[in-house]
Amino acid sequence: MHPVRQLLAALLILPAPHAAFAATHYPLSLTNCGVELRFESAPERSVTVGQSATEMLYMLGLADTVEGTSVWFNPVLPQFSKINAGIKRIADNDPSFEAIVNKKPDLVAVQYEWHVGPTGSVGSRRQFHDLGINTYIMPADCDTKNNATGGDGTRLAAFSTASVYKGINQLATIFDVQSAGAALVNDLKAREAQAVMRAENLDLPDDLSAVFWFSSPDLETDPYVAGRLGAPGYMMEKLGIRNVIESDEEWPTVGWETIAKADPDLIVIAYMDRRRYAADDVQKKRDFLRKDPVASQMTAVKAGRIVEMDAHAMSATMRTIFGLESLADALSDMTFTP
Repeated sequence: MHPVRQLLAALLILPAPHAAFAATHYPLSLTNCGVELRFESAPERSVTVGQSATEMLYMLGLADTVEGTSVWFNPVLPQFSKINAGIKRIADNDPSFEAIVNKKPDLVAVQYEWHVGPTGSVGSRRQFHDLGINTYIMPADCDTKNNATGGDGTRLAAFSTASVYKGINQLATIFDVQSAGAALVNDLKAREAQAVMRAENLDLPDDLSAVFWFSSPDLETDPYVAGRLGAPGYMMEKLGIRNVIESDEEWPTVGWETIAKADPDLIVIAYMDRRRYAADDVQKKRDFLRKDPVASQMTAVKAGRIVEMDAHAMSATMRTIFGLESLADALSDMTFTP
């Protein structure tokens, strides 16, 4: 079935906005990223490790349960700026295990398994569970993905926004706010379908190609670019764009000589507040593309077809759908000539 028709068909089976939802029956058991969880009641205190987890709880109306946040790339969604300002930010990047435990949470909601997983940089799930603290990892980071390969992991199959919707629905069930979860999924599916439809109405080249540049450890080294099966791969597939990077790794490093040889029609670069690496700065990315003797010769650079995108949208998160919208908007303003 055509992707737009698939999305619209999915919308038709969603419950009406005012439909009644069965309450969660506790104790609740569910499997999350291969780990069995049990909730005796709805969590009253949560800590988030990852901006995606934070914003998802806010979107579900659960900000009053959040005792602390961590791992931020960009400002919180504008509608939550006031709420977020009143919640403790434990760390901009990785928090310590002790800092989380000191908040006495019932639940730690996590964006990336490499932060809280079998060998998590913050702590293992077992460490938290031994203290009676449940952990929930966003399915978008573990469904269809092997994180045991190290780094950002390797996709075993293409990312789908179904894993985002799964996370929303499961968190809504854990907290017994199913109606909020259904309303959020409904809205996101509609936005997803509209963005795809908009791109289909554009007169785009048949073999339009792109590369997504997230960052680089150093501007003189190979960049982290998007593999074909992650969130950027999903955006490109939905909008009819070919990814010039064929790796299944989430964010492989690929040399500029290789990228330049592929000569993508457009380059999507991440902007973020994070400054872990020099290339986190979007202006430094632009300066590099303009001045580097290899990168500057690419068609996309010469034609000015460089798109800035929220770094958080390039990860497998709810914001990926916002990234899909922004990319469709950018394409509508571009001109492609033979």
